[in-house]
Amino acid sequence: MISRVLGLVRDVVLANLIGANGNADAFFVAFKIPNFLRRLFAEGAFAQAFVPVLADTRERGGVSAVRELVDRVAGVLGGVLLGLTLLTVMASPLVATLFAPGFLRDPAKLALTGDLIKLTFPYLLLISLTGFAGAILNSYQRFALPALTPVLLNLCLIAAALWLAPQFEEPVVALALGVLVAGFAQLLLQVPALAGIGLVPRPRWAPRHDGVRRIMALMVPALFGVSVSQINLLLDTVLASLLPTGSVSWLYYSDRLTELPLGVFAIAIATVILPTLSGQRARADDPAFSATLTWAIRSVLLIAVPATMALIMLAEPVLATLFQYGAFSADDRMMAAASLRAYAVGLGAFMLVKVLAPGFYAREDMRTPVRIGIVAMVANMVLNVALVFPLMWWFNLGHVGLALATAIAAWANAGMLYRGLRRDAILSLNALSIRWLMQIAFGTLAMMLVIWWMLPELSLWTVWPWWQRALQLGLLCASGFTVFVLGLWLSGVRLADLRH
Repeated sequence: MISRVLGLVRDVVLANLIGANGNADAFFVAFKIPNFLRRLFAEGAFAQAFVPVLADTRERGGVSAVRELVDRVAGVLGGVLLGLTLLTVMASPLVATLFAPGFLRDPAKLALTGDLIKLTFPYLLLISLTGFAGAILNSYQRFALPALTPVLLNLCLIAAALWLAPQFEEPVVALALGVLVAGFAQLLLQVPALAGIGLVPRPRWAPRHDGVRRIMALMVPALFGVSVSQINLLLDTVLASLLPTGSVSWLYYSDRLTELPLGVFAIAIATVILPTLSGQRARADDPAFSATLTWAIRSVLLIAVPATMALIMLAEPVLATLFQYGAFSADDRMMAAASLRAYAVGLGAFMLVKVLAPGFYAREDMRTPVRIGIVAMVANMVLNVALVFPLMWWFNLGHVGLALATAIAAWANAGMLYRGLRRDAILSLNALSIRWLMQIAFGTLAMMLVIWWMLPELSLWTVWPWWQRALQLGLLCASGFTVFVLGLWLSGVRLADLRH
């Protein structure tokens, strides 16, 4: 929660400093590339492959086997990422062209993007090793420090924007330096905690080690399967570079607001259940495995349904309160609000994918999510073409079409993952689950009616000072949350229903 709230503060500062202009687009592309790969190597495919193998090694081999595995994985992961980082830095102009082909129309913006990549891409190596350390700590039921680590990125970027940027002719260069410094800070923060459990890695290059080969075998398909939504978001960035200036930034700000409930709740739940599921699978405790997944889905839906409707109803007030200052204009607010509503349609799917995928990876089943991921990827690309570059010019949704295509593809992904788990007799939608959904729907409807009744005219949000906007938005959110909880209670939900 602290990390995500500070991330929101960071984006408020960035919106005020750089807004949604061409240089902002360049920075967001340069920042998204290592961030996307980080989610593959650090939070996504690597963690999903490494944690089950580590759990099995602990169960069968003891402390010495775990240390041997950690040392070899650190050596191979670090070596591969170091080579990738050096190669990307040397070829940064080509990488900029690959991920933002639309910038070819503006050579200055393309050149700036390439220069920024040289500073931001090494973050991938540092944060991936940080994610590796976090996966070890999570496996030993130490969740607080890895969850708190992203705070350092937000603090470094805020500091760079407030104090370093005024010293630079181009402020986004200072932001790129802030990303690099944050990578070192995040990695160093993990070392004392690893020392506390006696697992500070001593890197060894051993790609033929049985544990390393097993992780690589699991990780290669998982690179695609677990990160379909991230790949879709990156494709959105590529296509957005072909759209009018500002499109990349509008998608960034709206995506960041969607990420707030996703990161606070869904990723937190997914982080906790993966080691639990892996341990239950290693002990062949199938009833507990199924119960853990069911609890995770119920918990995610409890947040996703009201958060979706709140984001749709409050898109412009939220953006006006958080971002519409300095370089961020009223037109930027309207454009970002349109894509925020489209992303919000897929919020439930984004959250469900985070908790459904571990049901496969904990069982070391990588093929099923890969097949599902391929279908979702194709669907996303077809929808991108249909909604953004249609044959009927009057149906062109622009950057909103990119967000909507991502949302629809995410629902396809989540639906197929659920169907696969149901086919394997791990999950089923029973009467209790349907009742749970109806209770959430009742509470959400009550929340929507109260927000609709209390919502001021949109024109007022642009003339109010920041404190009045924040006060009014806080009142809306607090009232909506209170009525939602009351609606749940009236429909029969009790605290005991939220426990495993």
